[in-house]
Amino acid sequence: MLLRIVIDLLIAFGLIFAVAGTKGILKMPDTFCRMQASTCVSTLGVLGVCLGGLLYAIFVMGSASAAVKVALIGALIFFTNPVGSHAIAKGAYQAGIRPEKKMEIDDYGRDFDE
Repeated sequence: MLLRIVIDLLIAFGLIFAVAGTKGILKMPDTFCRMQASTCVSTLGVLGVCLGGLLYAIFVMGSASAAVKVALIGALIFFTNPVGSHAIAKGAYQAGIRPEKKMEIDDYGRDFDE
């Protein structure tokens, strides 16, 4: 019973991040802020759901193969999503898209000799 509550709380944790990130995508002023919000959705939202799914696969289903698959999917998303988001942001900056507000530190400008 307690395990099922923990699983449900982890999945709810992922859902809260997904809803907050979706609201952030709609409310943020520019491309880079929206990209940060969408990265939170898929990274932290999926992390909560994967942890809940991992516990469910191990303790409720008793399936080690399902647990390994869920863990692998979670690890791939957790490590590749921020890297992909950074690459897309750097490409957008190089294409001429700039934040609405002036940045105090412009690391991308330094990278492209601007």
